[in-house]
Amino acid sequence: MTVRFYTTLSLLALIVFVACQQNGGFRKKLKIRDTTHYTKEAYIEETLDSNLLNQFLAVNTNYDQYDEYIRNFYQKRGYHYAWINKDSLTEQAANFINMMKNDASYGIKDSSLINPQLQQLTDSLLQSEAGLRIADTARPQLEVLLTAQFFAYGNKVWGGLTADSAKDLEWFIPRKKIDMESLLDSVVRKKSNAFEEDEPVNRQYKLLRNELKKLANLEASTKWDAVQIAQKATFKKGDSSQVIITVKNRLKALGDLAVNDSSSRFTPELDSAVRSYQARMGQKVDGIIKQTTVDALNVPLQQRIRQILVNMERSRWVPLEPTTDYILVNIPAFTMYVYDKGKLDWSCNVVVGKPGANTVVFSKDLRYVVFSPYWNVPPGILAKEVLPGLKRSGSGYLARQNMEIVGASGKVIPPGSINFSKYSGGNFPYIVRQRPGGRNSLGKVKFLFPNEYNIYLHDTPARYLFGENKRSFSHGCIRVAEPKHLAEWLLRKDSSWTEQKIDDALNANKEKFVTVKEKVPVFIVYFTAFVDSKGKLNFRDDVYGHDTRLAATLFGSNEPKPARVDSSGSQEKY
Repeated sequence: MTVRFYTTLSLLALIVFVACQQNGGFRKKLKIRDTTHYTKEAYIEETLDSNLLNQFLAVNTNYDQYDEYIRNFYQKRGYHYAWINKDSLTEQAANFINMMKNDASYGIKDSSLINPQLQQLTDSLLQSEAGLRIADTARPQLEVLLTAQFFAYGNKVWGGLTADSAKDLEWFIPRKKIDMESLLDSVVRKKSNAFEEDEPVNRQYKLLRNELKKLANLEASTKWDAVQIAQKATFKKGDSSQVIITVKNRLKALGDLAVNDSSSRFTPELDSAVRSYQARMGQKVDGIIKQTTVDALNVPLQQRIRQILVNMERSRWVPLEPTTDYILVNIPAFTMYVYDKGKLDWSCNVVVGKPGANTVVFSKDLRYVVFSPYWNVPPGILAKEVLPGLKRSGSGYLARQNMEIVGASGKVIPPGSINFSKYSGGNFPYIVRQRPGGRNSLGKVKFLFPNEYNIYLHDTPARYLFGENKRSFSHGCIRVAEPKHLAEWLLRKDSSWTEQKIDDALNANKEKFVTVKEKVPVFIVYFTAFVDSKGKLNFRDDVYGHDTRLAATLFGSNEPKPARVDSSGSQEKY
């Protein structure tokens, strides 16, 4: 399908199951009459004929994948109605219908969710102020349609793409589990905001959905002309220019500038607004209007809306927020977030894999802190960098790199006993490793969460890279700006590991493995749009092209997909 990204008016027309037509669709909120909340012991009196249920499922084959769920739901409640009571929709039914209607403004669209029969039945509700003016024979049809639609809606909106599709998009975090039957039973019995309370999605999904609505409204009401700036021009506090007026208007619309100001002067308030915007875009925060800042301001709102939709899809896949300790690394943000009992404790910069040596999106449990580690040179780096150096200068190269050669038994082998010219990377029978110490490529400590990708967190002697805004420089592993802090945090529950003992281990130049008392989940994720802990919407660049591939899957984009990189080459990771 040819992709065309919709304007806000189009987004508002993308009804999940009610295709907005000239003479159809939701024209007003459904009138709700029944506000009774039913418990398991007090179901709605009316019951559904099981033969009618069988007939419905036989005819409506588009719901085949939910057949078992639908049957189980009604069997467990003795076939009592869930959505219709006497002549009215229950409050929960009207809530569900309006939720699906409102999701249109969030860009959720899928032809498989459009049911013309359900549209016709719900349209008929709008023709009267007195309740359900439809034939009695249509009541069971509407009842079962709402149940079937609940499962279809939940599968699309709360589950998202299949796990296999996510893996094809290089996402290897285990998917959350959704008990849709229990969820449906809960929402039809609870108060009116049960859907919002019980949505089985990560909080980030809900935050992004709210921000999407704001941007959609802004796109509909604002002319988004490009901000023009002369090449290499910059503006800072105290300057004056017509460009400054345009930037003020843009930042006011985006919520970074709080005051109304049409002057051409670069005020202290604008300085704060520019810094706020730069932080949200992951740019250097210096308060200076320059080309990179203007380029971000000129990104079309439709493109930002699309970016949010892509990341909303990813947020459907992730588990609900853990209430335990965990570590989260967001690759495009180049940041590690550390959570104590589910609450953000601290964060720091990280360096991730460069494009072509991608850091993999996955999750595992952190088990070990390794002080003063050796670094075993991976075969790829051995072939491309180390063996050529050994062939040139042998022991001299090893001395300069603080390296040694060991056999399979771990015994150090004199380099003079090896004819390096005989070997290429693939047939070298020895291990080359770098000794512990400040010059070690892994720094003074590494953190292991064993995985098939051989990716881990570690220190680095190349500290200057943490000052860069875009920090994709590694061969796949994740370099941590505050490794000592992380070691202290991981060992804080072990009173024997004092700060002094940790300092000694960091500088011992002797490798030491420490098993953490409680395993800590590590999630390595990829979000280019997210709401931060201060409630601010952030955007980041698509460093690996994952957004482009996911957008093609979601929207049927015809734009070329970036070449798939091999992120499974475990030997290349450090």
